[in-house]
Amino acid sequence: MKSLTPLLFLLVCSTSAFCITAEEFKELEKSANQGDAQAQSELGRRYANGDGVARDFNESVVWFKKAAEQEVAKAQANLGQCYLMGVGVEKDPKKAVEWLEKAAKQGSAKAQHNLAVCYQEGDGVPQDLKKAFSLFTKAAEQGDAVAQSSLGTCYHQGQGVLRDLKKAVFWNTKAAEQGYALAQYNLGFCYDKGTGVPQDFKKAVSWYTKAAEQGYAIAQTNLGFCYYKGQGVPQDFKKAVSWYTKAAEQGYALAQYNLASYYYTGEGVSQDFKKAVSWYTKAAEQGDAQAQYNLGLCYESGEGVEQDFKLSAEWIKKSKEPRKGDK
Repeated sequence: MKSLTPLLFLLVCSTSAFCITAEEFKELEKSANQGDAQAQSELGRRYANGDGVARDFNESVVWFKKAAEQEVAKAQANLGQCYLMGVGVEKDPKKAVEWLEKAAKQGSAKAQHNLAVCYQEGDGVPQDLKKAFSLFTKAAEQGDAVAQSSLGTCYHQGQGVLRDLKKAVFWNTKAAEQGYALAQYNLGFCYDKGTGVPQDFKKAVSWYTKAAEQGYAIAQTNLGFCYYKGQGVPQDFKKAVSWYTKAAEQGYALAQYNLASYYYTGEGVSQDFKKAVSWYTKAAEQGDAQAQYNLGLCYESGEGVEQDFKLSAEWIKKSKEPRKGDK
């Protein structure tokens, strides 16, 4: 699972991340122009985040480069991230790796994490899962939540290290306790399935809820399922529908399919075939086979949509086509 540190998450790494007056900004700009490396790095951050000045990624790269060439680790990490994502500069994974390596050697946890992702994906360097694992570990041991979660995934999947489900839980717990939504979801899933920990539906619901409240669609979907089944929480169809709706509105196909099914059967909502067709269609267009099949049946019966045997046959045929990864 690719878990690249978002650009703006990285760029806020500054002790002076606060709103400044126009006069203060001029002073910062003056110091940067005089060669002050820390001022150059901070100016780059402010242009990237639109903090005290209009956002301008091209200008941010200019200042990151100046500071990076003076060995400021934050600037090197940010410049590497810019090259990696093609923000303010043409995308160049090899240059990204060069700058990330410089920052990583200086101990930047964000750079170590993002460099690990490069090695994990073979992006700008030959794929090397053991090296990725090593870098994730360095960043995780510094307390970086994203790296802790990524390290947990390595242990869970046996990537670059022997599979160890208990260590996967250990690292995801550290990240989850820092409020990282992906780790909270992962931890909820571990408790849900009894993977690396004794199965505990109440703890699963607790962690799913934390991630869901941060807008994490998969957690919202799983939480909806818990309410539907009464698993770790009293059964509540309306709450199930509410959480499925939040995830469906973010475009998550499984939630769209489940929500469509509720509208079709009238569980937790007033039965509404038109809404069922609408949500089946959204999921079907994303390739969900069951949604495609059910949508085909709706066209066949004329429930919620004008009867159309041709479209019915097309959707049912699509539902039976081989999927990526099918044997």
